[in-house]
Amino acid sequence: MQIDVAKRLQQTEEYYFSKKLREIDELNKQGARVINLGIGSPDLPPHPEVIATLNTNAQLPNVHGYQNYKGAPALRQAVADWYQRYYQATFNSNTEILPLIGSKEGIVHICMTYLQEGDKALIPNPGYPAYAAAVRLSGAESITYKLTQEKNWLIDFDKLRKQDLSKVKLMWINYPHMPTGASASDAFYKELIEFAKEFNILICHDNPYSFILTDKPRSIMSVEGAKEVAIELNSLSKSSNMAGWRVGALVGSEERINQVLRFKSNMDSGMFLPVQLAAAKALQLEASWYQDLNKIYADRRHKVYEIMNLLGCSYQKDQVGLFVWAQIPNSYKDGYALSDAVLDKARVFITPGGIFGDGGNEYIRISLCATVEVLEESIQRIKDNF
Repeated sequence: MQIDVAKRLQQTEEYYFSKKLREIDELNKQGARVINLGIGSPDLPPHPEVIATLNTNAQLPNVHGYQNYKGAPALRQAVADWYQRYYQATFNSNTEILPLIGSKEGIVHICMTYLQEGDKALIPNPGYPAYAAAVRLSGAESITYKLTQEKNWLIDFDKLRKQDLSKVKLMWINYPHMPTGASASDAFYKELIEFAKEFNILICHDNPYSFILTDKPRSIMSVEGAKEVAIELNSLSKSSNMAGWRVGALVGSEERINQVLRFKSNMDSGMFLPVQLAAAKALQLEASWYQDLNKIYADRRHKVYEIMNLLGCSYQKDQVGLFVWAQIPNSYKDGYALSDAVLDKARVFITPGGIFGDGGNEYIRISLCATVEVLEESIQRIKDNF
């Protein structure tokens, strides 16, 4: 008996990294011992106080039941305080914050809340593949806007205005940008807010990298007028080393939060309470937590620069976030070719930029989620075998 998958999945392929990890697993079973420098999954643990908070609360007898769909008050207040402290953005913890089981689920929730067949959404190219997948699952159509190195990977508003935006309901943006590491200024956000008002488009800002190797965390929500036209996703995955804990949040006006909650509350229930309380503790840490973390990532980034130099790639040193993005030499057809060659010869996996859209075809990306020792071994393998 054959049961066809729904139409919404017929153009939705398995995530690239899911397939690649299986390939790497097979190589490892054959004794290859592949070094994976592709995925941005922090290898460092959360702060000890975060783990202690989880352990202490998990032993209590009254924390194991279903939780509020809107999240624990303690976590919502911690998010509000965190936004005020680091972004200078004010939110009502009771009405303008929605904890999420990781911000990735929020991407789908937002698309399913606002989009349907006949609608369109703007997504960046290069950009996080989950945006296009979520738009597709909603039945809407994606319109890509091209980001280029010449424009410092920022939106070209003049070019965008020339496109047909009549059916566009929302726009996905992401700064610090993944995969390029580009940063956005308040002046850029002001221009974006005016653009959104002009075309009646909801701005959806995905903001998980603002604490990684940045001088100052930024949020579009700290800019005047943002709450009228924008919502923002944030996450503890990168900044608090809690990727597997699946804790994120959506912030925005009360109206937007309630609209997304209508969908989310039909899809899942609240997070395990001890996880929420531990997440609140993570958000209350001193700024020294981020400073110490960034010292480690800065040391690793120097080693990644060495790898890029060995491969003949060029890169911008003002990029931030959890990765290094680099342009490949002309001797390779595209990033896939260089990635495959390094995997084949040196047994080191690096990410081809083309998985983020054809705007990334001439690039590769290396994660900082590997120790200096592992990166040094990668350097030696490339020197010896490539």
